[in-house]
Amino acid sequence: MQLFYSATSPYVRKVMVCALLRGLDDRIERVNTNPHLSPPELLAQNPLSKVPCLVTVEGLPVYDSRVICEYLDGLGTAHPLFPEPGPERTGALVMQALGDGIMDAAVARRMQQPLPQDEGRRDFSGRARAAVARALEVLEAAPPQGLRDIGAVAVACALGYLDLRFADEPWREAHPKLAAWFAEVSQHAALTGTTPA
Repeated sequence: MQLFYSATSPYVRKVMVCALLRGLDDRIERVNTNPHLSPPELLAQNPLSKVPCLVTVEGLPVYDSRVICEYLDGLGTAHPLFPEPGPERTGALVMQALGDGIMDAAVARRMQQPLPQDEGRRDFSGRARAAVARALEVLEAAPPQGLRDIGAVAVACALGYLDLRFADEPWREAHPKLAAWFAEVSQHAALTGTTPA
């Protein structure tokens, strides 16, 4: 399999964490890609010019981290990250949506930072920052448990991205339970092996 990736993307990291947890890392060839340049080899697989984009052994392009992670969960024999249909699966998917939502807001803010900060961009940044703050409050009230499902993986990658891009906006002190969980799971090889340099 081939994975078009960018090392600092939290969505790519989510896919790589899933691959490591599923024991599939050695089956994936990483293709370092700058999606902002819309390279033709990426566009041939993903017309949206986004990473991550996985190309299966059969040559099928799979894009969007949620879809790729679910695809990888069907390979190998490791413990599944997507529970069987029912309340546990719904909870994992909702937590994944929360983690992905933090990533969405944080990445959007990051993309706006180099641009002139007019009133519209300041308002946008404020709304995105408030969305992250609300999500962190929800997670503090009920942190994930371990790194056992796709929801926990998404939240861990989202928090890692906040540390990478918004280190000047510390979140741990106001969220001690979430911080304790993140400190624990951050020792897992799937996270230490995917930490952006």
